[in-house]
Amino acid sequence: MIEVEGLTKLYGDFRAIDRLTFEVKAGEIVGLLGPNGAGKTTTMKILTCFMPATYGKARVAGHDIFEEPMAVKRQLGYLPEVPPIYPEMTVKSYVEFVAELKEVPGRDRTKKVRRALEETGTWDVRDRLIAHLSRGYQQRVGLAQALVHDPRLLILDEPTTGLDPKQIIEIRELIKALGQDRTIILSTHILPEVHMTCEKIIVINEGRIVGAGTEAELSRTVLGGDMFLVRVKGPAAEVADALGKLAGASRVVSEDAPAGSDAAGFFIQVKEGADPRVALFELCASKKWPLLELRPPEVSLEQVFIKLTAGEEETRRLSQLTHHPEMVGAGDGGTETEASDHQPRLGPVAQYLKDRDQASGQQDGR
Repeated sequence: MIEVEGLTKLYGDFRAIDRLTFEVKAGEIVGLLGPNGAGKTTTMKILTCFMPATYGKARVAGHDIFEEPMAVKRQLGYLPEVPPIYPEMTVKSYVEFVAELKEVPGRDRTKKVRRALEETGTWDVRDRLIAHLSRGYQQRVGLAQALVHDPRLLILDEPTTGLDPKQIIEIRELIKALGQDRTIILSTHILPEVHMTCEKIIVINEGRIVGAGTEAELSRTVLGGDMFLVRVKGPAAEVADALGKLAGASRVVSEDAPAGSDAAGFFIQVKEGADPRVALFELCASKKWPLLELRPPEVSLEQVFIKLTAGEEETRRLSQLTHHPEMVGAGDGGTETEASDHQPRLGPVAQYLKDRDQASGQQDGR
């Protein structure tokens, strides 16, 4: 549905977006995630033919955005961050006006206007002035104008900005319903928005794509591959030595056990393509060590976002502020512990990431 290759936008020497390359397949709901100023809106304005790129290629529904801008616009509906509404008009008259602008044939116009209003839940307020509607309903009217010509693709820029929690939930549910028979790409810097709505995530930072995939795929990328948390009831040193010898295990990091616990916890980094779970079960059975827990580590989208968009020092500072035990470090009862320099130490997952980044930097220095 969308194919982007090397898309770049320059303002003098400043690169608003820099060589973006990605693909959105038909039927996907994709989140364009990034901090403020990352280049999300610029990307959307280029894809909707609102502004030209400096160079690069992009096709929407098979049409080149540079050579066939009108054909592109007929295939998509666009909701900018500030809905393009006229407060002095009624809901129905405004959507009818947009339908005429978008060249919806007169014989189909009444039917398509009604369908757009019903899909967005605004049919019951069709005769009210837009100025008298709540912010949430005004956003729905903005969605109705994007839908009225029945596009295959919806591009939504920060669709829940300025809404209260109830309105946010309603718009999320509406977006998911609209995505059942359409392709949707939405931009946001709000992490729950992506988690609750999107099937795929493209992370942009400083105009560049720094990560793309499902939430699980991004977590594996940040961790450098698959990782498991294993908790075994047995002698810690012996368990650690045995786990390190498992086929497919590339690294084993111990986890602090809660006070009074005789269970040893470890994070096992797995080699690409390997799956040590069967061997782990057989090991525990042969040693008669009860296997209490085996699961992926809890790396939240928040932690993935921080890792992909912040520098090393900022990543550490923000990780400490989140008090995430597997990323920061936990002592008795999950409370923060301190190293000898009185700084909160990193947890095993974060420590692994730091060690890996330092090793990579040393290799680059050579």
